[in-house]
Amino acid sequence: MTILSRLLTGSALALCAVAAASSAQARDLTVVSWGGAYQDAQKAVYFEPFMKETGVKMLDESWDGGIGVLRAKVEGGASTWDVVQVESEELALGCEEGLFEVLDFTKIGGTDAYMKEAVNECGVGAIVYNFVLGYDKDKLSEAPTGWADFFDSMKYPGKRALRAGPKTTLEIALIADGVAPSKVYEVLATDEGVDRAFKKLDTIKSDLVFWKAGAQPPQLLASGEVVMTSVYNGRVDAANRNDGRNFGIVWDGSLFTIDSWVILAGSENMADAYKFLDYVGKPEVEARLPVEIAYGVPAKGANALIDPARVKDLPTADENIANAREISTEFWLENIDRLTERFNKWAAVN
Repeated sequence: MTILSRLLTGSALALCAVAAASSAQARDLTVVSWGGAYQDAQKAVYFEPFMKETGVKMLDESWDGGIGVLRAKVEGGASTWDVVQVESEELALGCEEGLFEVLDFTKIGGTDAYMKEAVNECGVGAIVYNFVLGYDKDKLSEAPTGWADFFDSMKYPGKRALRAGPKTTLEIALIADGVAPSKVYEVLATDEGVDRAFKKLDTIKSDLVFWKAGAQPPQLLASGEVVMTSVYNGRVDAANRNDGRNFGIVWDGSLFTIDSWVILAGSENMADAYKFLDYVGKPEVEARLPVEIAYGVPAKGANALIDPARVKDLPTADENIANAREISTEFWLENIDRLTERFNKWAAVN
């Protein structure tokens, strides 16, 4: 073999190696969400149309949450996830720790395209959902109008249910005691405010039942075990649509939170990840989701594209969000441990 032929052969081998490495590295965009009926809806209204309309190949996976999972994915250096839907606490912690890319909003419509609460340095809102007051219309002759009625056991005798823990429960107690939703964390940040919340809970302690899983409140209402409960708005909607229930919702003073889309740091599919976020953030695309499942969507203009009869069931309807309060991620990251300890001690005493 001549020197020239050896050089040519070596070059060919090197090119083949590069091509093989590129092929090994290339993979489809992977989007991760919460599974279940929600992800089934996302597949129908987001994932499949996205692939068809853009030509981008993607896979979808599901997860159960947890900042530790995200740390392992990113710090391990071999993550196969690109875009992930996260809760507000994961968004805050992951952004602080550098687990997510800082978003360039000019690639996804700009910050003004979304409700202000949905815009974050590292994430863009995906859905809005609320803790609301739920009740059975068939069992109450007079509908409650707010959390004050929830605490009025003379007017509404019987058991009532709250989430087992301080988060949302203390806010609800203060709102029932007359604190404006907009001021609730200002009050709860003081020792006097915490005492006030527990004092209010004391007034109905003998009538309280506590729930842990989101599926429990509709079951408690359906069985007649409780007359009212705090509950995820989507669970009420599902019970009414799928199980023929006649449950009502009181939106006034409800507490909302937002799940967000993030791009994991170091994603090798950055361009396609932005294409995905841009696509699912368009109001005409987001407007498809609430038809399937009762979550609000944060793109401005989306509600105008949804049947008004459906909009009234959503957290983002103007009248529903008017006196709602976003759950403070910052407050609970700082206070969850000490207030959980106090709540558990309080709940353990009859």
